[in-house]
Formats: sequence, C-alpha cells, structure tokens
Amino acid sequence: MHAHQSFERSVRSKRRRNTKEPYYFVATCAAGLENIVQKEIVALGGKNVTTAPGAVTWQAISLKTAYLACLWSRCSSRILLRLSQFEALTPEALYDEASKINWSKHFNGDTSFALHSTLVRSTPELNHSHYASLKIKDAIVDQFRKRTGERPDVDVRTPEVRINLHVEETAATLSLDLSGDSLHRRGYRTGAGQAPLKETLAAAIAHLAGIRVGMSPDICIMDPLCGSGTLLIEAALIIGDSAPGLLRDNFGFHHWLGHNEKMWETLVDHAVQREDQYIDSPWPMLIGYDADPQVVAVARKNITNAGLADRITIKQRQLAHVQPPTAKGLLLTNPPYGERLSEKEAVKYLYRALGRIFRQEFPGWQLGFFTTNPDLADMVGVRWQERHRLYNGPLKCRLLTAAAPGPAEESAKRTTGFPFTLQDNDPALPAEDFANRLRKNCQRLFPWAGEKNISCFRLYDADLPDYNLAIDVYEQWVHVQEYEPPATIGSEKAEERFNQALQVIRHLLNVPHSQLFIKKRRKQQGKEQYQKRSGATGKTGKAGKLYEVCEGGCHFLVNFTDYLDTGLFLDHRKTRAKLAELAEDKTFLNLFAYTGSATVYAAKGGAVSTQTVDLSEKYLVRAQANLSLNGFGGALHQFTEADCLQWLKSCQDRSHRYGVIFVDPPTFSNSRHKKIVFDVQQDHSALLRLAMNLLTRDGVLIFSTNYRKFQLDMELEKEFVIKEITDQTLPDDFQGKGMHRCWQLQHQSGDEKQG
Repeated sequence: MHAHQSFERSVRSKRRRNTKEPYYFVATCAAGLENIVQKEIVALGGKNVTTAPGAVTWQAISLKTAYLACLWSRCSSRILLRLSQFEALTPEALYDEASKINWSKHFNGDTSFALHSTLVRSTPELNHSHYASLKIKDAIVDQFRKRTGERPDVDVRTPEVRINLHVEETAATLSLDLSGDSLHRRGYRTGAGQAPLKETLAAAIAHLAGIRVGMSPDICIMDPLCGSGTLLIEAALIIGDSAPGLLRDNFGFHHWLGHNEKMWETLVDHAVQREDQYIDSPWPMLIGYDADPQVVAVARKNITNAGLADRITIKQRQLAHVQPPTAKGLLLTNPPYGERLSEKEAVKYLYRALGRIFRQEFPGWQLGFFTTNPDLADMVGVRWQERHRLYNGPLKCRLLTAAAPGPAEESAKRTTGFPFTLQDNDPALPAEDFANRLRKNCQRLFPWAGEKNISCFRLYDADLPDYNLAIDVYEQWVHVQEYEPPATIGSEKAEERFNQALQVIRHLLNVPHSQLFIKKRRKQQGKEQYQKRSGATGKTGKAGKLYEVCEGGCHFLVNFTDYLDTGLFLDHRKTRAKLAELAEDKTFLNLFAYTGSATVYAAKGGAVSTQTVDLSEKYLVRAQANLSLNGFGGALHQFTEADCLQWLKSCQDRSHRYGVIFVDPPTFSNSRHKKIVFDVQQDHSALLRLAMNLLTRDGVLIFSTNYRKFQLDMELEKEFVIKEITDQTLPDDFQGKGMHRCWQLQHQSGDEKQG
C-alpha cells in the first residue's frame, strides 16, 4: 500500500510538471520578413507558430527556442517573452495591469530598465506612446518602492532590462525583451556607408538570392558595389553555418532573473561546434568592390571584426572594371539610391551600366539586385525571374533575381556601327546636286565608319552653299540642323531648298520619321546654344528624352530635341581619344566640361581621379549621369558647379595638381544671373596661366576652341612649351571644315627656362 501511494504521488507530481504554463515568445521583424522568420522559428523547435505583420509568435515549454532564436535567427529584430495580455482603454488600465505583474521575479531593484511602447489605432485616451511608457514605468517603480523601499533606475540608452508594450486598438501586450539591443546589431560593424542595410535585411536578401550553408567552392559571390560589406558578411555567415548571435557579448536576458546560464552556454558551445565544421572546408570565393577608398577601408574593418578576413576579399575598383573570376556565380548587390537630383539621375544610369556589364561580361551567372527604386528596375535590362517585396525602414524595396543571357542571346541584341544603307533606286529626286553630294559622302563615309567602328559622325556640313545644313548620324538616329541662310536668299527659297533636302535625306538613308530630328540653327549670343529651345520636341518624342549612343567604347546620353547641341560634340572625337591615352594613371581636370564626355574618356583611359567643373548645374547632372552610364563614380570623381576662371583662382593655394587638364571654353559666355562674362580671345591668356599653375611638372594641358578667328597669345610661348595639334585632333569627317583649333601645353624643363 505504501509503495502504491508513493507511485500515485510520483504520477501527480509529473502531471503538475507537464501542465506547467508554456512560454509565449514573439520575434519581431521588418515588414516582408515574416515568412523567413517563421521558417527559422519552426526549424528551431517553436510550436504553434503564427504570424502577424512584423511579428512571429510561438509557444515553448522551456527557454531553449528563445535562446536559439537570439543566437541563430538571422532576420528577427527582437525576441520577446510575453508577460501579460489585457484590455487597455486608458492610461490607468496600463498602470493597473502592470502592477499585477510580480516584477521582482524578473529583475532586482538595482537593475536599470527602459520601456518601449508602440501604439496602433489605440483609443483617444491612449494615444501617446511616451505617456504610455511613463504609466508602465510608474507601476514598476511604485511596486519596488512598496516592497523594498528602493526603486530601479530608468536608463533609456543602455538599460540592463528592456520592457516592451504593444497596444493595437484595445489589445495590450507587455513583454520582456530577451534580445536587449536589436538583433541586427551583430557586433561587427563599426562603420557604414550612406543608408546602410541592417544586417537582418542583408541576411534576408542573401537567403532569398540563394545563399545556403556549404555552397559549392566552384562559384563566386560578388558584390560590385559593396559599400560597408554587409551583404557579403551575412552571406559568409550563412555559408559557414555561423550563428549571427555569436558575435555579440550581451543580450537582454543576461540581466533577467529567469535566465538559465547553463542552458545558454550549452547552446553557444553547440553553435561553435557547428561553425568549426566548416573551418577547413573549401568555400566559394567572396569578393567585394567599391569605388570609394574610404568605404573600402570601412568594409575591410567590418570583415575583420566579423572574423572573416580570410574568407572575403575587398578591393577598390570601379564598376566598369569588374570581371568574373569564375564561370558561374552570383552577383549580389544593393546599389546606392541617391538623395539629390544629380545623384538620382546618376543612379538611374548606374543601373543601366550594371545591367549591361552583367549581360555582356557575366554569362552563366545569377543576379540578385536589391533596390529602393523599384520603378527604375527596368533600366537594368534583364528579364527578372523573381520579385520579393521588402522594406528598408519605411522605404518600399524589391529584391529582383535574374540569370545572365547566354553569349549568343546577348550578342544578337547588340548593334554595331549604324543601320543605314544607301538607297539609290529612284533617280527622280529633287535637288539633284545635293542628292549627288550626299550620295558621294555616304559612299565615302559609310565604309570608313564601318572600318573604324564609328557609329556617330558628320555626314554633310554645308558642302553646297545652296543647301546650308549639317547632317549628323548618331547610330540609328539622324540629326539635321539648318544653318541660317545668307541675306541674299529669301526665306521662301531657303524653306523650299530645306524641304527638298529633307526629302533626299529620308530617301537616300531610308530613315523613319521617328528617327529623324530636325532643327533650325541661328546665330546665338553667349551660351544660348546650350539653352532649351522653346517648344522643342522630336518627331515622336517627348521633350527631354535622352538617347544612348556609343563612341570609342564609351556610352553617352544625347538629347536630339531640346537644345541646339546634342550633348556630344562629334568634332572632338579624336581629342577625347587623345585625352584617354594621356590620362592613364593620372589625375584629370575638365574645365568648361559641358556634359563631361572628356571626363568619361579619361576615366575609361585609366585616370586615377577626375574633377569636372562647369557653370551649369543642368549639364553637370548630365555629366554625372554619363559617368555612371559607363560604370564610374564615387569620391574619386568630383563635380563642381562654378565659373571656371573663379574656380581656378580659388585653387591657386591648393597643393592638389593634375596630370592632365582639358580646357574647352565657349567662344563667348554671358551669364546674366551670375554677372559673369567670358570672351575666349580676351581671357584665354589668364585662363591658361591659371590652369597651368594646377598642372604637374610633367603634365599635359589640351586647349581647344571653336572660335574660327582665334589667335593664341604669343606671350604664352615664352612661358610654356606649346604645340598646335589641330591636325591630329580633327576627325576625317570634319577635315577641311575648320571646326576647332587645338594646342598642347606643357611646362618648360630647366634647360628651356635657362635658354
């Protein structure tokens, strides 16, 4: 009988233990990550897992799953232990319900604490989160004071215990924050670039892009715009099966009286053992590039802090120069999004450059593209396979994935040269002499352009006095400008001849109306040639549309409709090529830069840094966009809105010098708003002397002007070594036209000075 009673008592005791109230835990997360966090919690052993916006809730009979979530969850923000749920209509209800909790079970009177409250559609009486936190704080302090005569301190910055209040309508939940600091604070990041990704979001991006434990060592994971390296670090933590919580030395539960230190240490030891399994295993290659040397230094520091310096390689490199080191891999990146107008324009064309480089240089690779500008995703020019909606704080974002097209598919998309073929099957064209001249020009220049791989060139330039116009080919587009007719020709006759010429152009070139742009050019004052034409539109286009063309392996944005000039001076084609050769391993200064085409050539040619100066903000925006379109940018490529003469004067005391300088001023400039007048004939001497003061001793300055009557100040030849190089810089399609004159200036050597 005694043995039977003992057995019954044992059974009843076991039943009491088995009916112990379960713990209720909540993992909070950023919007869009709920499904990932839910899978994490289920994998960690959570039961009865449910999701709500920004939260995943589960039950457990011990603290183990909560500890595992703190240690292993890559995408959770906080892990909360639910203490109480109740109806909250007023602040007084908060005080009353908080007073029912025995707070001395959770922390001592000498433990600092803080409250965080979130109110969602709460009652009018309960509409201020700070006041709600204050009522909970009062309840806790009053309880401790009554029981012990002491009160715990409130520390909003570094509390030892954090308490969370969440109220949605009238449903309130009080919880203990087991994580302490947000779980995105892994502990490795000491610095970050502009608008950095939270580590939890970066981990989600890596996971959704296909990063998994123990990936094949035959592939490469590359971030060509890596910033502070967060994406690569989180990817490496996944591949190496490293618990993100191992990098932290403090959690909220460390100061909680319910903490089970033995259980925690066991779980940490097991996490270390899992990580050790991959220490000697072959890893995929992880590489990051960034254009900014300071950002590269930050990324390397973060990677070292994460213990991954032997796994991740970070180098300074422009996007234009990235190459795939393996046949297969994943290009995973979060490109900058830009804050100012110029930056936003630059980002748009950076997307296009990234897409072009990915399609052409990375066959067999996958792309994981995270963007805070989903509307611009089509600029990348790939067929997206998956689209994931995510949030970076309040910003709506997308993670988009794609596969690079095969070499044959991408090659079929590329166009080389220009699409025009000479149509000569109708002898009854008007303006026979003009038609014959245009036909001869086509027969001479089309083969030349094809042989030289030139797709933008001048086809006709007032070759016949009666047909006073210029015809430029820009790949599949034709740009026609009618010059102002001489006073001896009446307007009606000039109009008739121009219309006849257009008929000939359309027929001989077989150019569709949508690809033909027509302008009437008149004498301009100052910089009027750069000003927007009133009511200017193309045949089909909306005003302001930019078209992309190629020249010398560079890409440029041109506008055929709004301005007399397109943004790319074709007569400077050889000048730009010369600048590219000179700029290798040099610093480059572009004065009166216009749309920055010379800067693009210099960057492409290997300039270590560039400085682009122009008075027009509008054209500097285009210049920055042109640079981005070619995969260049960052701190080493600077843009300055300033009058060039004034800027040069302000730079005379600076130690910075340039190895190559390009000076291409307007003939005359008169800025009414800034009261600046420039005349190239009168002012070129002062301009060139100031510029030469910024040229290195072995540097080269290229000076060009389109003023046909220009005379170089002979006094300059006494101070510098000057050589006219006009013949070297005029392209074949501009020979004999006198479009510009060009000089090369260098400092005199010691012997020349003495002589």
